Amino acid sequence: MIKIVTIIGARPQIIKAAALSRAIKNRFSHQITEVIVHTGQHYDTNMSSVFFDELQIPQPNYNLNVGSGSHGKQTAKMIEGIEEILITEKPNALVLYGDTNSTLAGGIAASKIHVPIIHIEAGLRSHNKAMPEEVNRVMCDHVSTLLFSPTKTGYDNLIKRALIPMPKRLTQQIILKFTIVAMLCTITVCILVGWPKKILT
Repeated sequence: MIKIVTIIGARPQIIKAAALSRAIKNRFSHQITEVIVHTGQHYDTNMSSVFFDELQIPQPNYNLNVGSGSHGKQTAKMIEGIEEILITEKPNALVLYGDTNSTLAGGIAASKIHVPIIHIEAGLRSHNKAMPEEVNRVMCDHVSTLLFSPTKTGYDNLIKRALIPMPKRLTQQIILKFTIVAMLCTITVCILVGWPKKILT
């Protein structure tokens, strides 16, 4: 059985993770076990728990409850908590979404202990490093093993940044069912056959 850990923390990540979690439950339950980690970056009812109820997402297996704070304090708490979970769970891969502090923390924690990282929404850029999200997405792309870009522009950004050009195959938006199934098939094959140095899809 393949085990993946999914990191969520902000509202958009919860919504996107819902689609992946449903696909695992409905079509890959015999191949993949998902462990959901909520960092607590968004922690009130309107920003977090209401989405678990309304989208019928499985409740997180872990909640780090980091709450608000400076970028440094918040990210440090997440790194520490995620690392402990990864050591305990020993997953085959870590799934990250977007460009939040939760994304950055997951990327740092997993890369330091050599857990393969799957970054969904890779390659998106504002080209403004004054934005914390820009720093997060760039750093996460560089430590990830499997990159899913939602746009041709995102794909081109990854190529320009020399993140190992591979045969071109663009994913559609994460919400589309056929893309989710294709992503899970790709993840399964990579885990069973072996991870290449870098895959760009």
